[in-house]
Amino acid sequence: MNILSPAIEKGTELLSPALEKGAEILSPAIEKGAALVPIHLQIKGAHVFQKVKKTIIKGKPIPVFIETPLPDVETLAIEDIDVSSPFLYKQNRWQSYFKRLRDECPVHYQKSSPFGPFWSVTRYEDIMFVDKHHDLFSAEPIISLGGRPDGLAIETFIAMDPPKHDLQRQAVQDVVAPKNLKEMESLIRSRAEDVLDNLPTDVPFDWVQNVSIELTSRMLATLFNFPYEERHKLAYWSDVAASSPETTGGTGSTDEIFTVAATAAKKFSELWRTREAEKAAGKELGFDLISLLLSNENTKDMIDRPMEFMGNIALLLVGGNDTTRNSMTSGIHALNQFPDEFIKLKDNPSLIPNMVSEIIRWQTPLAYMRRVAKEDVELNGQTIKKGDKVVMWYASGNRDERAIDQPDQFMIDRKNARKHLSFGFGVHRCMGNRLAEMQLRILWEELLKRFENIEVVDDPQYVQSNFVRGYTQLMVKLTAKKS
Repeated sequence: MNILSPAIEKGTELLSPALEKGAEILSPAIEKGAALVPIHLQIKGAHVFQKVKKTIIKGKPIPVFIETPLPDVETLAIEDIDVSSPFLYKQNRWQSYFKRLRDECPVHYQKSSPFGPFWSVTRYEDIMFVDKHHDLFSAEPIISLGGRPDGLAIETFIAMDPPKHDLQRQAVQDVVAPKNLKEMESLIRSRAEDVLDNLPTDVPFDWVQNVSIELTSRMLATLFNFPYEERHKLAYWSDVAASSPETTGGTGSTDEIFTVAATAAKKFSELWRTREAEKAAGKELGFDLISLLLSNENTKDMIDRPMEFMGNIALLLVGGNDTTRNSMTSGIHALNQFPDEFIKLKDNPSLIPNMVSEIIRWQTPLAYMRRVAKEDVELNGQTIKKGDKVVMWYASGNRDERAIDQPDQFMIDRKNARKHLSFGFGVHRCMGNRLAEMQLRILWEELLKRFENIEVVDDPQYVQSNFVRGYTQLMVKLTAKKS
């Protein structure tokens, strides 16, 4: 093998341009044939191709993240601070890192992260400027720091610029229209009642698995009109979709990501074809997300564009899962850190809607959104060049003392509590913000009816990610209200 190695390397070097050129020539034919091949088979084929390609061509390696204790930020030179580490939240170092950037270098350039060079925008007002100026900063091709796994170049409307973004968003936004939200409220409440009524009291259990994941899985099944008995697949698929090492620094493996993508593609394609047949038979479609996509002129053939179809399914999954689910857990955690606020809440339950906004600010379930500068832009004394990656750190902006009074305090009666960054601003503002707020409000209304105390009994465990600020475990003990 040692004798052959130079020959193999030379062969690889000679083959690489031919393979790249071949892929370029074949692309139009592949796209034309995509509509004829089931999406899950296309994904399986892409998986095999990527394995062969990596064997023959030494491409960019997938980053491997091995956890070690992060240093105290004060020991680092300002240019060496890298807030892209997927362990920043896991080790609870994020607040000090971002505070130093906000104070000393609010528009900060990191030239050599595992995800490539990028600018960090860390103050509230600067983040708002970037978010509102889609004419200067593009959301394409992806809103996370790293790139997509090779072979899964999915497209999502959140990572599109107007006008295409607007057309695709418009197709699905009716699912959270006021009329639909009103109709959903009783269903959400009945499911919350069912989950809470079956929780144990006076013994520790994991809140994440038993409440947060269960409730969001039920909600996702409703939004997609997905088989209710298979609802837990949705949360799992969402977790895997957001766990790519090259994209977010997560713990997912390439094999698992491709396997889940193929499985989910098969299921959602079947749901799409079922709705399509119902539509062709003259049946009136409902207001689930797939029916809405099918009913819109701009998205009715989306299934013939596989990466766009799966990209938007993944977007709607992650958007409906991670944000609400982790806020459901964060509220419990925050009230245990600030017990006086829990007393205040029990004395005055009318504060629940305001507290929901404070929870969402406090948690900031998605830490950031990425943009790319469309032209040279001056921002807070720094020149961002055309083509540079720009990261709006919502988690930092929501703790900016210049915009938010006592931002590290959790205050359920905070004035202007909805003035947070967690939902973003401008054309890309979170479509499902009202649904998320309603789910959290109902959960807390039902919790206060049943329980006198919700005690966190162990340190929380966090997701490994630079994008999702999430919990993997929170052990709690409930005390029932006296009759």
